[in-house]
Amino acid sequence: MSARGFLGLGSNVGDRRAELQAAVDLLPAHGVTVVRCSSTYDTDPVGDVLDQPSFLNACVEIQTDLDPIGLLDACKAVERERGRAHESSPDYVRHGPRAIDVDVLLLGDEPFEHPRLTLPHSQVTSRRFVLVPLLELDFDLATPDGASLADALAQLPLDEGVRREGVPLRATV
Repeated sequence: MSARGFLGLGSNVGDRRAELQAAVDLLPAHGVTVVRCSSTYDTDPVGDVLDQPSFLNACVEIQTDLDPIGLLDACKAVERERGRAHESSPDYVRHGPRAIDVDVLLLGDEPFEHPRLTLPHSQVTSRRFVLVPLLELDFDLATPDGASLADALAQLPLDEGVRREGVPLRATV
């Protein structure tokens, strides 16, 4: 049965917009239909490595028959196809510069817990660079427990730089 979900995309290496679009274009080959894409947002780095180029972020609404782990595997496959170094690679730096990052944010209406994946994403309510493009797609979005994502955004400090950069990416349908 097809489920509605949302993915977060980010890039801060090379042609950032082209990297995001390439990820969107590769998702259908992995069983993921991209229904709609948000605008792109230039965002300040957050996390462990702040001394790096700004990111370009976007969110996409998807439909898929994949289960949560299957969707995670599809996202990781797209990252690998785009040349992203993963944890087992000597080039990997957690929260460091990367050509592409594809995160599963929400899938269906139920929470999900697994050693490899937690849904909703653990930072979906605490990162402005996720919430702004996500709410552009659906302002009424809530977590499976009913928490409003718009209310979560309203509670965040304004010091995390998120600037609209460009028009929405091209969806696959």
